[in-house]
Amino acid sequence: MEVYRINQLIKDSRFEGFLMVRGAEKKTDKNGRDYVDMNLGDKSGEINAKIWNWDGLQEVPEGGKPIKVRGQVQEYNGRLQMKIERWRVVTPEDPIDLAELVPAAPRTSREMMADIQETVNSFTNENLKKLTSEMLSMAGDRLNWFPAAQRMHHAERSGLLHHTTDMLRLAKAALEVYPWLNRDLLCAGVILHDLGKLEELKSDESGNVSDYTRDGQLLGHLVRGITLLNKAAEKTGVSGECVVLLEHMLLSHHGEAEYGSPRPPMFPEAEALHWIDMMDARMNTMKSAWEKTPEGAFSEKIFSLDRRVYHPWYTEDAE
Repeated sequence: MEVYRINQLIKDSRFEGFLMVRGAEKKTDKNGRDYVDMNLGDKSGEINAKIWNWDGLQEVPEGGKPIKVRGQVQEYNGRLQMKIERWRVVTPEDPIDLAELVPAAPRTSREMMADIQETVNSFTNENLKKLTSEMLSMAGDRLNWFPAAQRMHHAERSGLLHHTTDMLRLAKAALEVYPWLNRDLLCAGVILHDLGKLEELKSDESGNVSDYTRDGQLLGHLVRGITLLNKAAEKTGVSGECVVLLEHMLLSHHGEAEYGSPRPPMFPEAEALHWIDMMDARMNTMKSAWEKTPEGAFSEKIFSLDRRVYHPWYTEDAE
Protein backbone atom coordinates (compact mmCIF):
# COMPACT_ATOMS: atom_id res chain seq x y z
CA MET A 1 0.00 0.00 0.00
CA GLU A 2 1.37 3.39 -0.99
CA VAL A 3 2.05 5.63 1.99
CA TYR A 4 0.49 9.09 1.87
CA ARG A 5 0.92 12.18 3.96
CA ILE A 6 -2.15 13.56 5.66
CA ASN A 7 -2.39 16.49 3.26
CA GLN A 8 -2.63 13.99 0.37
CA LEU A 9 -5.55 12.01 1.79
CA ILE A 10 -8.91 12.15 0.05
CA LYS A 11 -12.31 10.62 0.72
CA ASP A 12 -12.41 6.80 0.32
CA SER A 13 -8.61 6.50 0.25
CA ARG A 14 -6.86 4.01 2.50
CA PHE A 15 -3.93 4.64 4.82
CA GLU A 16 -1.39 2.42 6.51
CA GLY A 17 1.62 3.87 8.26
CA PHE A 18 2.91 5.80 11.24
CA LEU A 19 1.22 8.89 12.66
CA MET A 20 1.69 10.99 15.78
CA VAL A 21 -1.11 10.99 18.36
CA ARG A 22 -1.92 14.64 19.01
CA GLY A 23 -4.66 13.74 21.47
CA ALA A 24 -6.91 10.75 22.30
CA GLU A 25 -9.91 10.26 24.55
CA LYS A 26 -12.32 7.40 25.27
CA LYS A 27 -15.95 8.39 24.75
CA THR A 28 -19.38 6.76 24.68
CA ASP A 29 -21.79 6.92 21.74
CA LYS A 30 -25.57 7.39 22.00
CA ASN A 31 -26.05 3.61 22.20
CA GLY A 32 -23.75 3.29 25.18
CA ARG A 33 -20.82 1.79 23.28
CA ASP A 34 -17.28 2.95 23.96
CA TYR A 35 -15.06 4.37 21.23
CA VAL A 36 -11.81 6.34 21.04
CA ASP A 37 -11.73 9.80 19.49
CA MET A 38 -8.24 10.81 18.32
CA ASN A 39 -6.43 13.48 16.39
CA LEU A 40 -3.51 12.07 14.41
CA GLY A 41 -0.86 14.05 12.59
CA ASP A 42 2.31 14.17 10.59
CA LYS A 43 4.36 17.16 9.48
CA SER A 44 1.85 17.94 6.73
CA GLY A 45 -1.27 18.21 8.86
CA GLU A 46 -3.80 16.59 11.17
CA ILE A 47 -6.88 14.40 10.83
CA ASN A 48 -9.56 13.27 13.25
CA ALA A 49 -9.80 9.49 13.70
CA LYS A 50 -12.16 7.07 15.43
CA ILE A 51 -11.64 3.59 16.84
CA TRP A 52 -15.20 2.25 17.02
CA ASN A 53 -16.41 -0.58 19.27
CA TRP A 54 -13.56 -0.06 21.70
CA ASP A 55 -13.04 -3.23 23.74
CA GLY A 56 -10.78 -1.65 26.34
CA LEU A 57 -8.20 -4.44 26.13
CA GLN A 58 -5.50 -1.88 25.32
CA GLU A 59 -4.68 1.47 26.85
CA VAL A 60 -5.98 4.52 25.01
CA PRO A 61 -3.16 5.78 22.72
CA GLU A 62 -0.98 8.32 24.48
CA GLY A 63 -0.76 11.88 23.19
CA GLY A 64 2.66 12.86 21.91
CA LYS A 65 3.51 9.27 20.92
CA PRO A 66 3.60 7.71 17.42
CA ILE A 67 1.46 4.69 16.54
CA LYS A 68 1.03 2.53 13.45
CA VAL A 69 -2.48 2.63 12.03
CA ARG A 70 -4.48 1.15 9.19
CA GLY A 71 -7.79 2.62 8.18
CA GLN A 72 -10.10 4.23 5.66
CA VAL A 73 -10.64 7.92 5.07
CA GLN A 74 -14.26 9.02 5.22
CA GLU A 75 -16.06 12.34 5.29
CA TYR A 76 -18.16 13.59 8.20
CA ASN A 77 -19.81 17.02 8.35
CA GLY A 78 -17.67 18.19 5.45
CA ARG A 79 -14.36 17.18 7.07
CA LEU A 80 -12.13 14.19 6.46
CA GLN A 81 -12.05 11.55 9.18
CA MET A 82 -10.21 8.25 9.45
CA LYS A 83 -11.93 5.06 10.56
CA ILE A 84 -9.20 3.03 12.27
CA GLU A 85 -9.34 -0.70 11.52
CA ARG A 86 -6.13 -1.73 13.25
CA TRP A 87 -3.49 0.03 15.30
CA ARG A 88 -0.56 -0.73 17.55
CA VAL A 89 2.11 1.03 19.56
CA VAL A 90 5.46 1.37 17.84
CA THR A 91 8.46 -0.83 18.58
CA PRO A 92 12.19 -0.02 18.51
CA GLU A 93 12.43 -1.93 15.23
CA ASP A 94 9.90 0.29 13.44
CA PRO A 95 11.46 2.55 10.76
CA ILE A 96 10.17 5.84 12.17
CA ASP A 97 11.47 9.24 11.15
CA LEU A 98 10.11 11.66 13.76
CA ALA A 99 10.97 14.57 11.47
CA GLU A 100 8.20 13.29 9.17
CA LEU A 101 5.65 13.09 11.98
CA VAL A 102 6.15 16.44 13.70
CA PRO A 103 5.43 19.78 12.01
CA ALA A 104 8.22 22.24 12.71
CA ALA A 105 9.14 25.84 11.99
CA PRO A 106 11.00 26.40 8.71
CA ARG A 107 14.05 27.84 10.50
CA THR A 108 16.08 26.54 13.40
CA SER A 109 15.43 27.82 16.90
CA ARG A 110 19.04 29.02 17.04
CA GLU A 111 18.55 31.24 13.99
CA MET A 112 15.29 32.65 15.31
CA MET A 113 16.62 33.31 18.81
CA ALA A 114 19.59 35.10 17.25
CA ASP A 115 17.18 37.40 15.36
CA ILE A 116 15.32 38.20 18.56
CA GLN A 117 18.49 38.82 20.55
CA GLU A 118 19.88 41.08 17.83
CA THR A 119 16.70 43.15 18.00
CA VAL A 120 16.82 43.42 21.79
CA ASN A 121 20.51 44.42 21.69
CA SER A 122 19.61 47.23 19.30
CA PHE A 123 17.14 48.87 21.74
CA THR A 124 18.16 52.35 22.81
CA ASN A 125 15.58 52.39 25.61
CA GLU A 126 17.42 50.70 28.50
CA ASN A 127 14.26 49.97 30.47
CA LEU A 128 12.66 48.14 27.55
CA LYS A 129 15.91 46.26 26.96
CA LYS A 130 16.03 45.17 30.62
CA LEU A 131 12.38 44.06 30.69
CA THR A 132 12.55 42.16 27.41
CA SER A 133 15.84 40.46 28.29
CA GLU A 134 14.50 39.39 31.69
CA MET A 135 11.29 37.99 30.17
CA LEU A 136 13.31 35.96 27.66
CA SER A 137 15.54 34.71 30.46
CA MET A 138 12.45 33.65 32.46
CA ALA A 139 11.14 31.78 29.39
CA GLY A 140 14.28 29.68 29.33
CA ASP A 141 14.99 26.73 27.03
CA ARG A 142 11.29 25.96 26.49
CA LEU A 143 11.15 28.82 24.03
CA ASN A 144 13.38 26.81 21.68
CA TRP A 145 10.70 24.20 20.97
CA PHE A 146 7.41 25.59 22.27
CA PRO A 147 4.49 25.85 19.79
CA ALA A 148 2.28 28.91 19.42
CA ALA A 149 -1.03 27.02 19.62
CA GLN A 150 -2.66 23.65 20.02
CA ARG A 151 -4.35 23.46 16.62
CA MET A 152 -4.57 26.91 15.11
CA HIS A 153 -1.74 29.05 13.73
CA HIS A 154 1.90 27.98 14.20
CA ALA A 155 0.89 24.72 15.91
CA GLU A 156 4.35 23.26 15.35
CA ARG A 157 7.67 22.67 17.06
CA SER A 158 9.30 26.09 17.64
CA GLY A 159 6.05 27.67 16.46
CA LEU A 160 6.17 30.42 19.08
CA LEU A 161 9.57 31.56 17.79
CA HIS A 162 8.34 31.25 14.20
CA HIS A 163 5.33 33.46 14.94
CA THR A 164 7.41 35.99 16.91
CA THR A 165 10.21 36.36 14.36
CA ASP A 166 7.83 36.68 11.42
CA MET A 167 5.98 39.36 13.37
CA LEU A 168 9.27 41.16 13.99
CA ARG A 169 9.86 41.24 10.23
CA LEU A 170 6.37 42.67 9.71
CA ALA A 171 6.93 45.24 12.46
CA LYS A 172 10.21 46.41 10.93
CA ALA A 173 8.53 46.70 7.53
CA ALA A 174 5.71 48.72 9.11
CA LEU A 175 8.28 51.03 10.70
CA GLU A 176 9.53 51.89 7.21
CA VAL A 177 6.03 53.14 6.36
CA TYR A 178 5.26 54.63 9.79
CA PRO A 179 8.67 55.82 11.08
CA TRP A 180 6.97 57.92 13.76
CA LEU A 181 6.09 54.77 15.71
CA ASN A 182 8.31 54.01 18.69
CA ARG A 183 10.52 51.21 17.34
CA ASP A 184 11.71 49.81 20.67
CA LEU A 185 8.22 49.73 22.16
CA LEU A 186 6.65 48.02 19.13
CA CYS A 187 9.41 45.40 18.87
CA ALA A 188 9.33 44.74 22.62
CA GLY A 189 5.57 44.23 22.40
CA VAL A 190 6.04 41.74 19.55
CA ILE A 191 8.65 39.73 21.46
CA LEU A 192 6.66 39.65 24.71
CA HIS A 193 3.06 39.44 23.54
CA ASP A 194 2.68 35.63 23.55
CA LEU A 195 5.23 34.52 26.17
CA GLY A 196 2.32 33.82 28.50
CA LYS A 197 1.55 30.81 26.29
CA LEU A 198 4.45 29.02 27.97
CA GLU A 199 2.19 28.85 31.04
CA GLU A 200 -1.06 28.41 29.08
CA LEU A 201 -0.32 25.22 27.11
CA LYS A 202 0.86 21.72 28.02
CA SER A 203 3.43 20.84 25.38
CA ASP A 204 6.14 18.21 25.06
CA GLU A 205 9.45 18.85 23.30
CA SER A 206 8.05 17.62 19.98
CA GLY A 207 5.71 20.63 19.99
CA ASN A 208 2.63 18.49 20.61
CA VAL A 209 0.09 20.22 22.85
CA SER A 210 -2.00 17.76 24.85
CA ASP A 211 -4.18 20.27 26.68
CA TYR A 212 -4.40 23.66 28.35
CA THR A 213 -2.92 24.09 31.82
CA ARG A 214 -5.00 25.13 34.83
CA ASP A 215 -3.69 28.70 34.43
CA GLY A 216 -4.42 28.53 30.71
CA GLN A 217 -8.05 27.65 31.28
CA LEU A 218 -8.66 29.94 34.24
CA LEU A 219 -6.60 32.96 33.15
CA GLY A 220 -5.23 32.63 29.62
CA HIS A 221 -1.96 33.87 28.18
CA LEU A 222 -2.90 37.56 28.19
CA VAL A 223 -3.36 37.73 31.95
CA ARG A 224 -0.50 35.33 32.67
CA GLY A 225 1.76 37.38 30.39
CA ILE A 226 1.08 40.49 32.45
CA THR A 227 1.89 38.72 35.72
CA LEU A 228 5.18 37.52 34.22
CA LEU A 229 5.91 41.07 33.05
CA ASN A 230 5.29 42.36 36.56
CA LYS A 231 7.75 39.82 37.95
CA ALA A 232 10.33 40.95 35.39
CA ALA A 233 9.71 44.59 36.30
CA GLU A 234 10.14 43.87 40.01
CA LYS A 235 13.35 41.90 39.41
CA THR A 236 14.90 44.55 37.15
CA GLY A 237 13.68 47.52 39.19
CA VAL A 238 11.91 49.01 36.16
CA SER A 239 8.66 50.90 36.78
CA GLY A 240 6.56 53.68 35.36
CA GLU A 241 5.20 54.41 31.90
CA CYS A 242 6.99 51.73 29.88
CA VAL A 243 5.67 48.94 32.13
CA VAL A 244 2.09 50.19 31.84
CA LEU A 245 2.42 50.56 28.07
CA LEU A 246 3.67 46.98 27.70
CA GLU A 247 0.92 45.73 30.03
CA HIS A 248 -1.66 47.39 27.81
CA MET A 249 -0.09 45.94 24.65
CA LEU A 250 -0.21 42.43 26.10
CA LEU A 251 -3.77 42.93 27.33
CA SER A 252 -5.13 44.44 24.09
CA HIS A 253 -3.31 42.54 21.35
CA HIS A 254 -6.36 40.37 20.55
CA GLY A 255 -8.17 43.57 19.66
CA GLU A 256 -11.57 43.18 21.26
CA ALA A 257 -13.45 41.47 24.08
CA GLU A 258 -14.86 38.78 21.76
CA TYR A 259 -11.34 37.43 21.32
CA GLY A 260 -10.24 37.86 24.92
CA SER A 261 -8.98 41.45 25.16
CA PRO A 262 -10.91 43.47 27.77
CA ARG A 263 -9.51 46.70 26.32
CA PRO A 264 -9.02 47.68 22.67
CA PRO A 265 -5.60 49.02 21.63
CA MET A 266 -5.47 52.63 22.82
CA PHE A 267 -2.18 53.96 21.42
CA PRO A 268 -0.48 53.53 18.01
CA GLU A 269 2.08 50.85 18.89
CA ALA A 270 -0.63 48.73 20.55
CA GLU A 271 -2.82 49.08 17.45
CA ALA A 272 0.09 48.10 15.21
CA LEU A 273 0.87 45.07 17.39
CA HIS A 274 -2.74 43.87 17.14
CA TRP A 275 -2.83 43.98 13.34
CA ILE A 276 0.67 42.53 12.93
CA ASP A 277 -0.35 39.63 15.19
CA MET A 278 -3.63 39.18 13.31
CA MET A 279 -1.97 39.25 9.89
CA ASP A 280 0.75 36.75 10.77
CA ALA A 281 -1.69 34.35 12.45
CA ARG A 282 -4.15 34.46 9.55
CA MET A 283 -1.54 34.19 6.82
CA ASN A 284 -0.05 31.15 8.55
CA THR A 285 -3.53 29.59 8.77
CA MET A 286 -4.17 30.45 5.11
CA LYS A 287 -0.85 28.91 4.08
CA SER A 288 -1.59 25.69 5.95
CA ALA A 289 -4.99 25.37 4.28
CA TRP A 290 -3.59 26.36 0.87
CA GLU A 291 -0.85 23.71 1.08
CA LYS A 292 -3.39 20.98 1.80
CA THR A 293 -5.71 21.96 -1.07
CA PRO A 294 -5.22 21.04 -4.75
CA GLU A 295 -5.02 23.83 -7.33
CA GLY A 296 -8.42 25.00 -8.45
CA ALA A 297 -10.14 23.58 -5.36
CA PHE A 298 -11.50 24.87 -2.07
CA SER A 299 -10.39 23.62 1.34
CA GLU A 300 -12.76 22.31 3.95
CA LYS A 301 -14.12 25.05 6.20
CA ILE A 302 -11.38 26.59 8.36
CA PHE A 303 -13.18 27.37 11.59
CA SER A 304 -10.67 29.93 12.86
CA LEU A 305 -11.29 31.91 9.64
CA ASP A 306 -14.99 30.98 9.36
CA ARG A 307 -14.56 30.27 5.65
CA ARG A 308 -13.08 27.92 3.07
CA VAL A 309 -9.78 28.75 1.36
CA TYR A 310 -9.30 28.61 -2.41
CA HIS A 311 -6.03 27.44 -3.99
CA PRO A 312 -5.70 29.49 -7.21
CA TRP A 313 -4.19 28.16 -10.42
CA TYR A 314 -2.05 31.31 -10.66
CA THR A 315 -1.51 30.78 -14.40
CA GLU A 316 -3.71 31.95 -17.27
CA ASP A 317 -3.71 28.64 -19.14
CA ALA A 318 -4.10 26.33 -16.14
CA GLU A 319 -7.85 25.83 -16.59
